[in-house]
Amino acid sequence: MEVLKVSAQSKPKSVAGALAAVLRERGSAEVQAVGAGAVNQAVKAIAIARGYVAPNGMDLVAVPAFAEIDIEGEERTAIRFIVEPR
Repeated sequence: MEVLKVSAQSKPKSVAGALAAVLRERGSAEVQAVGAGAVNQAVKAIAIARGYVAPNGMDLVAVPAFAEIDIEGEERTAIRFIVEPR
């Protein structure tokens, strides 16, 4: 599954475009964010992507989950959103 990593500085429209492309190509995607700002941008991107893929007959759902990841040797908690058509 394709993993899209989102930061607090990510532009939601750009992430949404990438997410829509992955969804059209592979059918599902994973969006990963660490920190409140990054999670905010990720949620906005998922909402925008719903509008991008709706004309193709896709209605998206996002399932959130926690994930432990390693960043520069430090363990951090990330939020992962599994994004799939309903």
